[in-house]
Amino acid sequence: MHTDTERCVRAVQSKDARFDGVFFTAVRTTRIYCRPSCPAVPPKPQNMEFHPSAASCQRAGFRACKRCRPDTSPGSPQWNVRADAVARAMRLIQDGVVDREGVPGLARRLGWSTRQIERQLLAELGAGPLALARAQRAQTARVLIETTSMPLGQVAFAAGFSSIRTFNDTVREVFALTPGDLRARAARRSPAEASATPGVISLRLPFRAPLEPSNLFGHLAATAVPGVEEWRDGAYRRTLSLPYGHGIVALAPRADHIACRLSLTDPRDLAHAISRCRRLLDLDADPVAVDERLRADPLLAPLVDKAPGRRVPGSVDPAEFAVRAVLGQQVSTAAARTHAARLVAAHGVPVEDPEGGLTHLFPDPEALAALDPDTLALPRSRRTTLLTLVGALADGSLTLGPADDREEARARLLALPGFGPWTTEIIAMRALGDPDAFLPGDLGVRRAAEGLGLPGTPAALVARAAHWRPWRAYAVQYLWATDDHPINHLPSEGH
Repeated sequence: MHTDTERCVRAVQSKDARFDGVFFTAVRTTRIYCRPSCPAVPPKPQNMEFHPSAASCQRAGFRACKRCRPDTSPGSPQWNVRADAVARAMRLIQDGVVDREGVPGLARRLGWSTRQIERQLLAELGAGPLALARAQRAQTARVLIETTSMPLGQVAFAAGFSSIRTFNDTVREVFALTPGDLRARAARRSPAEASATPGVISLRLPFRAPLEPSNLFGHLAATAVPGVEEWRDGAYRRTLSLPYGHGIVALAPRADHIACRLSLTDPRDLAHAISRCRRLLDLDADPVAVDERLRADPLLAPLVDKAPGRRVPGSVDPAEFAVRAVLGQQVSTAAARTHAARLVAAHGVPVEDPEGGLTHLFPDPEALAALDPDTLALPRSRRTTLLTLVGALADGSLTLGPADDREEARARLLALPGFGPWTTEIIAMRALGDPDAFLPGDLGVRRAAEGLGLPGTPAALVARAAHWRPWRAYAVQYLWATDDHPINHLPSEGH
């Protein structure tokens, strides 16, 4: 996109927010970079240059615009759509892998050499992994500075900086303000925004409009596992297992953002927690591109026009979702919640939640691999499926994460006993974030398809759905939404 100068200029001149995060506009005369929708008067085209990432702008010596705050743009949707190694690298960097494991750790996860990673990312994003991680670190620091009362020295290390001097230099270079100035400006802009509660961070998660929240939050609330998830005071709340500790997040839909309230035992987990929440709510999607493709099918068009901007509910932990998918095989939503709640009560790590009713972290595969199969109130075949799955996850022979090849993960899942196309595809859709995952044999999908006049058999529906690619997972959401099921409605306060 950033190499198509004419198209980029048109997007900037029309202040098109759809391209926020897809490319960045750097202004040669002011040495400032902006998002395409910056409200300032657009610069002359001859003074613009376009970059694929904020890190590329910073590497070229530009600083972030104080008005449009390009560092807070939604992430580029291409990293969710693409399955190549560069996209997988970007998903890992967003997860904070470079900060925790360094570039060698990133290379090890991808099966590349560090030189290959540097060369590929420089070619496509104009910045290497360290520069991309540094840009993310600067944004994490900004969030902590502006939304907490944490001492600035603690902010530096919580954001991943190795020293206070590096923290100060980076913040000044990227934002043209000292950390103290950033905090002072935030206090003047929103005096009540910063949380005085230790460990609690309140922030806004941006997205590309439109966003239809009904099926997104309805699905999360209707399938919530007691003790791990709940709907309270208009927000979806859940516990999070994080690299340095654990946390509790509350996510509430707003007209132009998702209100996010994070309680963390260790602030170093902030970037990782935000990344997980964005994947959970599919906030980096491009709904205009998705809906344009699906609307081209005359039988889907009325569904899209009725409620545009549907997202695919994701997950905060792919291994957790895989376990829950097995527990949900051939049973009702209520029964699946009951089975999961029993596992949580028996094997989950207890946590305290002074603001609600959450009690446990969902048990990790290592904890579940040691459970006694006779304690599972499941058919024998389902017990075998579950134990084989958690054993493979625990010993590392099966990995489900942002760096994993989606087709390879599908093949490994299908090789496990008890795994068929439905379970594999629902995991690909919600745990691996594949926007083209499809469930032609799902009862709800087939019923909706027949009601719309679409083919009713799985094979015929797959053939028809070829025109919906690469967005078939979103088509599933529109088809599911034709049913009057709780997953398709925002829950009431009494939920």
